Amino acid sequence: MKNKPLSLALALLVGLPAAHAAGFELSSPTIKPGSTLTEAQVFNGFGCSGKNVSPALAWKGAPAGTKSFAVTVYDPDAPTGSGWWHWVVYNIPASANGLPEGAGSTEGKGLPAGSAQGRTDFGAPGFGGACPPPGDRPHRYVFTVYALKADKLDVPADATAALVGFMVNANKLGQAQFSAKYGRK
Repeated sequence: MKNKPLSLALALLVGLPAAHAAGFELSSPTIKPGSTLTEAQVFNGFGCSGKNVSPALAWKGAPAGTKSFAVTVYDPDAPTGSGWWHWVVYNIPASANGLPEGAGSTEGKGLPAGSAQGRTDFGAPGFGGACPPPGDRPHRYVFTVYALKADKLDVPADATAALVGFMVNANKLGQAQFSAKYGRK
């Protein structure tokens, strides 16, 4: 009887969904994990002169019970104290298995029907490419797909990345990610 609380705690932990669901994978035909981003994924502004095109992404092996997906691109190395959100997409239907190159345009024309883009740290929805300060060591850009237990996230149309992130984490069944880097002199 002494171990009853411990047994209950272990039973509860076993029932929790894994953050990294086994077999859930994210890849890109455009970017290889650990590689350097190309001019296509670099922002056009703030002193950078890239093409600002979101890369193609593909995922497979989503956990059972997935009702929608969200995708984020985050730079944890930005000198802000809180990183930098480059792209936030949510309400991607469970039937989707990726996003085509350029889906992160301001209009989001390449996104699956029903998908929405949240406001990035550039101040607007849509993909904002890499643009670290000159002279910084290369920054990491973390591409993540989240499998969610909700069909849709209940957030306002102009939701910040932080609010979308809160709702994503509250509904997460699993996630898959890879990183790439970019720096400028």
